[in-house]
Amino acid sequence: MSVEARLAELNLVLPPPPKAMGVYKSVVTVGNLVYTSGHGPLRPDGALMCGKVGGDVDQQFGYDAAKQTGLAILASLKAEFGSLDKIKRVVKLLGMVNCVDSFTAQPAVINGCSELFRDVWGADLGVGARSAVGLNALPGNIAVEVEAIFELA
Repeated sequence: MSVEARLAELNLVLPPPPKAMGVYKSVVTVGNLVYTSGHGPLRPDGALMCGKVGGDVDQQFGYDAAKQTGLAILASLKAEFGSLDKIKRVVKLLGMVNCVDSFTAQPAVINGCSELFRDVWGADLGVGARSAVGLNALPGNIAVEVEAIFELA
């Protein structure tokens, strides 16, 4: 099944592709690898999911924000390539969680993005290497930021 068909089957709605908020490109291709800049949890209505996990928002909110961030990444990839079917696999994710110092479940939060990609590409191609870290702040107080590397089909 194609990635585009799988998105429809899962009833997933992509937000508008985020615009660069500085001097960078959202997507850069080198050879057969695609690198995305850090993306935040952009909702379909253009609103961002903000808050500090373990403080003013809980772990479930962080998980949902990570999933929404994955959808924003997919929106950028679709805008760049015209179709997500041009992406073969997930290679690597770096997930950053805006959290209080005592919060230690960053991997569980970033699972929101990882599980989304697994559901879209399958257990083999949708799961890559990953890091999940906690930070004391992210731009605009977004709850999560994720950057990714993909392989082209």
